[in-house]
Amino acid sequence: MTPDTSFLLIGKLASEANTTKDTVRHYDELGLLKSRKRQAGSRLYTEFHPECIERIELIKSAQAIGFTLTEIKDSLNDYYDGQLDIDLQLSLTQQKLAQVKKQQANINVMVELLSERIEILERMQADSDYELDIEVCKKTIPE
Repeated sequence: MTPDTSFLLIGKLASEANTTKDTVRHYDELGLLKSRKRQAGSRLYTEFHPECIERIELIKSAQAIGFTLTEIKDSLNDYYDGQLDIDLQLSLTQQKLAQVKKQQANINVMVELLSERIEILERMQADSDYELDIEVCKKTIPE
């Protein structure tokens, strides 16, 4: 019986998907990829379905916009099983957008606080008599 050559070994999949073998192993352990085991002599090989190239591209794309691997898993498997719930996906994506906007607002505050601190330190550097207002250093990101 000839092996199905359409399935890919880990090195070939990693190369085709422009990622590392460690990443492929991690995704496989999390159930994000379709794989099967094949015995060859005393060795056990993991082979990956060719659609895993596209799966990895989708995973990386979703990660790039802030989704975690856990968040990606169910949606990805639902998509490939033809069970994607558009209403649920819309809701999850709206929640992610709200979360990212909050992070963006926090980053904007951090930029302001760091800029203030730099100004103060530059004043202190230029003027040894400059009195530090300790309250400025206590500012934090509002919750």
